[in-house]
Amino acid sequence: MTDDYELIDSGDGRKFERFGKFTLVRPCSQALWRPKDEPAWGRATATFDREEGNRWHGRGALPKEWTITTAGIKFKLSGTDFGHLGIFPEQRTQWKWIRETVTAAKETRGTRPRVLNLFAYSGGSTLAAALGGAEACHLDAAKGMVQWARDNAALNGLADHPIRWIADDAHKFLRREIRRERRYDAVIFDPPTFGRGANGEMYKIEVSLRETISLVRDVLSDDPLFVLFSSHTPGLSCQVAENILGQAFPRAQRVESGEMLLEPAAASGAFACPSGIYCRAVF
Repeated sequence: MTDDYELIDSGDGRKFERFGKFTLVRPCSQALWRPKDEPAWGRATATFDREEGNRWHGRGALPKEWTITTAGIKFKLSGTDFGHLGIFPEQRTQWKWIRETVTAAKETRGTRPRVLNLFAYSGGSTLAAALGGAEACHLDAAKGMVQWARDNAALNGLADHPIRWIADDAHKFLRREIRRERRYDAVIFDPPTFGRGANGEMYKIEVSLRETISLVRDVLSDDPLFVLFSSHTPGLSCQVAENILGQAFPRAQRVESGEMLLEPAAASGAFACPSGIYCRAVF
């Protein structure tokens, strides 16, 4: 399967990546080692840094938008003012797992699993679930990101797939779903370290995470598949995530976690780059 994403190298607090035919250098705070082949970095299409505020260098060499395929999913990319592109490729392993798990459940159960994706950004996990045959609900506080995800759905032939597109505060939405007795077989969430909801509601992960998980627990169906939590918050470890999910979901058959990694080609000799953690409660 063709994959348009590649981690070329990393080091000195940066990462050197390829997205289709364009190569970019961007910050990566955990890359404390030396690059494998730093002279090659000078050939990057564009770079982004935060040394004097958020700054692109060579941004004009990038198109306004372009499309790549990774983990079997098509994504529209665009360089934002914050250095993001509309994709977090460290989630690729999770996207493959979601798709495989949902596909197997649909075949076993004979019905579409219902999957909820919260803090859903540009929709990688939503699309993985939908491509696996799920009926999905995609929620993000930013209307612009919800539209970006819808554009990605269209790219993947999912414009008419049963996906609900919601721009709202996650906690308000979950409370409504609980009142309406609408339940989901799987819930995916990647909350921000700090963020604001659609109407300015504040989210701080150290304060809000336990409530999020409590609401997620209450919106699960009687025969759930999984709960998948991921985070880019510095200092939030796999053990912390396992403790929280294990306590919240004692019915789970297993709770498993790990680092999300950007992994280079083995032949390159470059190091893998840690980029957050994931934790799954599997029923």
